[in-house]
Order: sequence, then C-alpha cells, then structure tokens
Amino acid sequence: MAEGTYWIGIGDVHDDIAALGRIPGLGDAAGVVVSGDLTIRGGAASAKLVLEAVRRRNPVVMAQIGNMDTGAVDAYLTAEGVNLHATGRVMPQGVGFFGCGWSTPTPFHTPSEAGEERVAAWLEAAHAVVAHCPHLVMVCHTPPFGTAADVVGSGAHVGSQAVRDFISRVQPAICLTGHIHEARSIDSLGRTVIVNPGALADGGYARITLGPGGLAASLLTV
Repeated sequence: MAEGTYWIGIGDVHDDIAALGRIPGLGDAAGVVVSGDLTIRGGAASAKLVLEAVRRRNPVVMAQIGNMDTGAVDAYLTAEGVNLHATGRVMPQGVGFFGCGWSTPTPFHTPSEAGEERVAAWLEAAHAVVAHCPHLVMVCHTPPFGTAADVVGSGAHVGSQAVRDFISRVQPAICLTGHIHEARSIDSLGRTVIVNPGALADGGYARITLGPGGLAASLLTV
C-alpha cells in the first residue's frame, strides 16, 4: 500500500462535465468514482460522453446509474466494465468499493426508482463481493435517511431508511452519496463518514484517501 493513495468521488453530473478539468490531482488518483446521475433522463450516448470525459483524465473508473439515468445507461456501464451497481470491486490497495444506484421513489417519477426492499437487497449483494476487504467504501446514490446528506430545501429528510439501516449495521468506513444537490455535506453515522459532494456542475467533489490510519474523506470544491 502506498501512503496517501486517493480516489476522487463525483456525482450528479447531469451531462455537465465542465468542472472535471478543474479538479486537482484527478489524473494522479487511484481511480474516479461516479455515484450516479451521469445524465438527465439520458441513454447510452449521453452516458458515453460523460464516461469518455472522465477516462481522458483517469482510466480507472467506477460508475453507476442514479434515478435520472435510464436502464440503457446501466447496460452501457456494464458493457464498459465499470458498473458498480449491486456489485463491488476490490482495489489492489485492499479497498473494496461497492455500490447501489437508482433511488428510492421521488415525486417526479424519474426513470430509475426502486423501493426500500430492493435497495436493501442490492446493498447486500454488492457488499458480499467485498466484505473480506479491510477497507470499505459504500457508493450509494440515495443518501441515508436523517442525515445532513438527505435534507431538501424545505428542511425535510428524504433519504432511505434501508440505506441508513445498512450503514448502522455494517459500518463501512466511507459512504459516498449524492442525489440531493442542496444537501452537500459531510456527516457520520457511527464510524461511517457520509459525504455528499453535491452536483458536479457546482464544483463539488470528494477525495477519499487511504493512509496509515485507514480511509478518510474530504469534501472539496473547485
């Protein structure tokens, strides 16, 4: 393990990749993680533009769909070998990334929404792939309920109880989330640090660093 190894986490891209070029150290990162919403109700062609933009800066990418992406995006990410939804990936540094895309139901009837039971099942399936890893990063488009990461403008919490329950039980080191743009924040549930970078277009990103003491997350802006 190299001390100071880090990954860059982004989300809620929504077809707007302009901020990518302003993220410092993107090319030197061990990888880039996209937590969801590559597009705005887009298909494979839209997702390809986003993925290729990231790959031009860093070839190691993990990504999954959010609620605003269609099933065609999910299939495209799988075909490209980068899909993190309902599965995991073990990094050479001993870090296991595991993902859950989509979102729980919204008032807007977006393309990829699922109930709490499906979210819980996806998280279990994803975690099983990396449970043996000494360091875990959970990548979940929907934030856990009742945290700083799931508060909308009215002050209501709109996150997932299933996500919260999973974090409380498993306690991964980091949960990279998104979905609620205005809830850009860093919070915690037990030993788990929850980071919501907000929308990429607003310049938000996360830096997940593996050092001698384990994993740490920083919330940054360009």
